[in-house]
Amino acid sequence: MLHGPTQPARPRASDCDEATLLSRVASEDMEAFETLYRLYGPRLQRFVSGITRQPALVEEVLDDTMMVVWRKAYTFNHAAKVSTWILAIAYRQSLKTLKRLGSLSEVELDEGVEAAAPGPDDELQHLELRQHLDAALATLSPEQRTVMELTYYFGYACREIAQIMGCPVDTVKTRMFYARRKLKRWLASRREAI
Repeated sequence: MLHGPTQPARPRASDCDEATLLSRVASEDMEAFETLYRLYGPRLQRFVSGITRQPALVEEVLDDTMMVVWRKAYTFNHAAKVSTWILAIAYRQSLKTLKRLGSLSEVELDEGVEAAAPGPDDELQHLELRQHLDAALATLSPEQRTVMELTYYFGYACREIAQIMGCPVDTVKTRMFYARRKLKRWLASRREAI
């Protein structure tokens, strides 16, 4: 799994600039598409990795997502943010790929996670924390993981998450409730095992 900083890296382009880029992509402007790809690549990698839990699939889903963006840019209707529209595509492409591979319910934990902290002690603590978080998140369904990642890593509100996932806001809240409950039970069981 690709690991970024503890806080999400926000794209540097404003919503208006992103909408302009997407309009240019709709006009088959390859330079605008490349800019959009560079802008969203890291965020989509993190997002897709959190859903699929399979590092080998991340690039495939990322490419599939951006291909849909290229082909369907003209359908963007400004009803949501560009980021919400693109993440919704990535979410659907991730689930579609998992279904195709028959691994929608399978969960694979990452091996050999690299930490980004500078000191050896910090690096070890970061690695251990990341492994515990990954193991905890791996107990969740793809839908629950997506809600958690979008909320805590990307900072989206329930309404935006509902748009991305194509479900009612109450469904997002329900998934969050059950995800938190499951994580709480998992963490309690881990404490008892120690």
